[in-house]
Amino acid sequence: MVKIRLHRVGATKKPAYRVVVADSRSPRDGAFIEVIGHYDPLTDPATIVIQQEKALEWLRRGAQPTQTVAALLGKAGISDKLVSASLRKPTDRKTLKKSEKKAAAQAKPAAAPESKPAKASEAKPAEAPESKPAKTSEAKPAKTSESKASKASEAKPAKASDTKPASPS
Repeated sequence: MVKIRLHRVGATKKPAYRVVVADSRSPRDGAFIEVIGHYDPLTDPATIVIQQEKALEWLRRGAQPTQTVAALLGKAGISDKLVSASLRKPTDRKTLKKSEKKAAAQAKPAAAPESKPAKASEAKPAEAPESKPAKTSEAKPAKTSESKASKASEAKPAKASDTKPASPS
């Protein structure tokens, strides 16, 4: 695959880049097909010079810009639509299916609120969680001997040996 990417040149701690068209398998600073511009991030504002005709030609041929180069092409004013289309264009079937599923999933939630805006707004106040409940005497029963006895009887099941057999009458 052919990529449009940055090729680093310049001294240590003083980077400068060439915008090149290169095979994706070649290293960052390795072999390239063509130089189509340069980028100097150290100047204020950053210097971006890209030959528009060459960039558009390579994009039409199917060269994929990296994210950084796509941003630089956009700042340079080179056909934003063509650049964004080339970035988003899925090439294999798996990616196509995933993008179709995402589009369908985004369309469903977007359509649901539009069809029921009144009901959604009415339901939100009822579903809203209340603040901490006020502490009242009803919330915590007073500890008495009766409540202790009932808790003890609930906690310990009666044993068969503890119960007295009923007398026959």
